[in-house]
Amino acid sequence: MRGKVGLIVGIAAGYVLGSRAGRERYDQIKTQWLKVWNTDPVQKQVGKVKEATKTAAMALPSTVWDSAVKVTKAATSKGSPGQKLDSAIAESKKSADKLSKAAETSARAVQDAAEGALDDIADATKGRS
Repeated sequence: MRGKVGLIVGIAAGYVLGSRAGRERYDQIKTQWLKVWNTDPVQKQVGKVKEATKTAAMALPSTVWDSAVKVTKAATSKGSPGQKLDSAIAESKKSADKLSKAAETSARAVQDAAEGALDDIADATKGRS
């Protein structure tokens, strides 16, 4: 799916940029694009992508903060310096795994929303051709 969309976008961009038809054809293409962009299905998906991005952006900082607090607590716990270091390292590894999972989940959510938007755009353009 990704390759097909990239190819279509590349061909469209090349046509627009390389067109010898001039300003009139560019304005015609722009007008058609804006009609598609402003359709309800496309705007619905744009809203989903914005919401997914916002959710993803909010999830990571809280995970980073929580991880930093846990590592700090582990480093300042009771015990010998070696025990404190071992505890901090162990907590750091756990936190790194949590951060990685949170980042992957956020990226997946944004990607899914974006793919849905691209599918809706493709469906909307089929109806207009």
